[in-house]
Amino acid sequence: MYKYLDGIKGPQDIKTLSIDELKVLAYEIRHFLVDSVSKTGGHMASNLGVVELTIALHYVFDSPKDHMIWDVSHQSYVHKLLTGRKSEFSSLRQLGGLSGFTKRSESEHDKFDTGHSSTSISAGLGIAMARDLKHETYDVVSIIGDGAMTGGMAFEAMNHLGHSAVNLKLILNDNEMSISENVGGLSRALNRLRTNQTYFSLKGITKGKLSKVPSVGDPMVRFISRLKGGLKYYLVKNGQFFEDLGITYIGPVDGHDLEALIAHLKMIQKTKEPVLLHVLTQKGKGYAFAEQHPNRYHGVGRFDSAKVIEAVEKEDYSKVFGDTLVELATHNSKIVAISAAMIEGTGLSNFRRLFPKRIFDVGISEQHAVTLGAGMATQGVKPYIAIYSTFFQRAYDQIIHDVCIQNLPVVFCIDRAGIVGNDGETHHGIFDISYLNAIPNLKILSPKDGNELRNMLTYSAQYFEGPIAIRYPRGMANFSTPVSSEGWEPEVMMTGEKIAVIATGKMSLIALEASQRVASEIGFSPTVIHVPQIKPMAHDLLESLVAGHKYIITVEDHTVIGGFGDAVLRGLSGKINNALTYRIGYKDEFIEQGDVSDLLRFHGLDAEGIAKQIKEVLNG
Repeated sequence: MYKYLDGIKGPQDIKTLSIDELKVLAYEIRHFLVDSVSKTGGHMASNLGVVELTIALHYVFDSPKDHMIWDVSHQSYVHKLLTGRKSEFSSLRQLGGLSGFTKRSESEHDKFDTGHSSTSISAGLGIAMARDLKHETYDVVSIIGDGAMTGGMAFEAMNHLGHSAVNLKLILNDNEMSISENVGGLSRALNRLRTNQTYFSLKGITKGKLSKVPSVGDPMVRFISRLKGGLKYYLVKNGQFFEDLGITYIGPVDGHDLEALIAHLKMIQKTKEPVLLHVLTQKGKGYAFAEQHPNRYHGVGRFDSAKVIEAVEKEDYSKVFGDTLVELATHNSKIVAISAAMIEGTGLSNFRRLFPKRIFDVGISEQHAVTLGAGMATQGVKPYIAIYSTFFQRAYDQIIHDVCIQNLPVVFCIDRAGIVGNDGETHHGIFDISYLNAIPNLKILSPKDGNELRNMLTYSAQYFEGPIAIRYPRGMANFSTPVSSEGWEPEVMMTGEKIAVIATGKMSLIALEASQRVASEIGFSPTVIHVPQIKPMAHDLLESLVAGHKYIITVEDHTVIGGFGDAVLRGLSGKINNALTYRIGYKDEFIEQGDVSDLLRFHGLDAEGIAKQIKEVLNG
């Protein structure tokens, strides 16, 4: 039982609490989060770091009237607790349960669906502009982390915000800096001055009157502006960049000091111009294990809260990729790796340790990552760009314009292809075949297991005829017998009759298991074909392999619209003697959150579900 947290049904319930009571509430929230997330998995360190900030935001502002936009929103668990969703936390990130991100369909307090980074300022500005067009009065607050601020979209939005001078509040949650000396009396005094409406009015009047003075007026205005800019840079140099964009900078402020946070939020609440409050926080605050290992506690599965999560290397596809790239780079000095803020996630930690000058982490900037690689490739360097499938789509124009049109030998290593599990719609990688297959010059490979991924990476190191995309899933890698051909031609995994089951990637092994079930249950063996090269596809060979079959079934961990099945059937169109075709994959819908095994089963893509559909086809 929690003295204060149990009584929170909405943000209004914290507004009557004293500062001391809010501090107890913060303690209770941290205790609850550690206990609850240890049972469900989720984002741990980032949420522990924003407890006081979130309490202060809901204490000062009036949600749902006032709009809070959480960038990425993986740090919105405290927000969910304060808006009455505590009872749902046992279902966090589970199939049919509470989302790990903000969702408008989930609560009136969630004002924008997020999951990818660097969108909050654009979304907040859009909402604020719509508010002004409708002559409404409420505050819009966009909360963005220092990591998300590395994304180009955030800079585009700030540029527009400063130009438009719209009343939007920005909170920069900076969890990389230590508490600096600027958190003191002088800083607070300057902040109060610079958010005072009398100051803004006086500034405008003075500028207007001076400008009217003949000959000397305009030069005097420019001189005072330069003098003010120099003084401001000297006193508040951290905020100079924002000030130059036209955004008033406030801070930095200790993000774990409730009194200071509330005071500063009340300051910016009074402003009617763009303003940014710089808040310094600590990831994992209040939970020693997470404080010591913030990266290890960023996204966690179920864990024992009484013990530190040990760093255990798993033989998953990301590790296979990273280990293989290290082997290749050891013998080829032209190989480099590029990551968009996901070195650990994509398996490149060891590469960074061994080749620190040949790995480039560009921050959350997928577009830049791709064009950076393109530039390197023009100079004979062999770039391997490792990005999750769901984030890779953010660089679509650069893939086409900067790499494929020039036919540059860049290797795209597309991690987390297919469904990824509990992060849900915003993170599943079920569109990459569709959005890549239409691009000329691009070769697309999809390994069925870890050995084939190794072979494809080895092959790519010697391939200079153009770009290659290698897509592989999240999770533990299987290791079956590797194919011997480097031509990546279709491979017959099981010989049968009447029905040809054609699959790619990890689904080839699941399709094989499904077909073996069918064979054992009804004594009938389908033909199972694995296609490792999706583009260009060996349609002539595929045609010969399916000749004589009455039914053709394609299987993919991907949307069926424009996906692998479409590519197979398009190439076989008119060549398969009226064979009936059936595509197994995801329908025209976004896939919900849940464990991968649960989602495959729910959508009929596990071995049992595919076997059932094969038998249904046999039965007409």
